Parts: sequence; C-alpha cells; structure tokens
Amino acid sequence: MKNFQLKYIDLSLLLLRLTFASLMFLNHGWPKVLDFEEKFHSFPDPIGVGSEISYALTIFGEVFCPVLVAIGLFTRYASIPIIITMGVAIFIIHGADPLAKKEMALLYLVPFLVLLISGPGKLSLDSKLKV
Repeated sequence: MKNFQLKYIDLSLLLLRLTFASLMFLNHGWPKVLDFEEKFHSFPDPIGVGSEISYALTIFGEVFCPVLVAIGLFTRYASIPIIITMGVAIFIIHGADPLAKKEMALLYLVPFLVLLISGPGKLSLDSKLKV
C-alpha cells in the first residue's frame, strides 16, 4: 500500500511542476520575452537595482526557472528565484493593494514553495541524475 501511495505523490508532484511551471512560463514569462524591446527600459524597479536588471531578474524567474522546474532539473534551486519574484510582487509591487490584487502571485508562490520543500519527486531529471 505504501509504494502505491508514494507513486501517487510522485505523480502529484509531476502534475504540480508541469502545471504551474508551464502557466508561469506561458502567461507571464514568454510575454515578457516577446515585449523585451518595449519594456526593457521602462520596467518597474521595486528593489532599486535598475529597470533593466529588474526586468532581467524577472525574466530569469519567469522563463528560465520555470523551464527547469517543469523538466525537474535543479528543481529546488530553480524554485527560489520564482518564489523571490512572487514575493516581490506580493509584498512590494502589490504591497498596499487588496488581497484580490495579490492573489495571482500568492497562487504561484505556494506551489513553488511546496516544490522547494518537497523536491520534484521521482518523476524528474533530478531523481534520474541524483541531483
């Protein structure tokens, strides 16, 4: 019975990784890549590092890291920039806004926090490569 339950946990982690990483990439990251020229110099600078660096960090957290999470490679490490990006959105960008404005970032933060804690499961490249 225990192996049966563990397989479902691994399948659940795969589903969590694929769903949230793909949604982050497709709905938030990829549009930023497509609008790179337009937004590069005018992106918000919530942490005071400059608009260009903020944009680059956001693209890293919303494009490259979700791809790594989706395939399950360096999953725990790749979750950290995503969590930081969502934390900045929640606490700085939307800090004074009502909960409804923070909701999307919260809904992304939680699954990546779960993956940071749990790891990607056995259905991942991390498991195969023993990372």
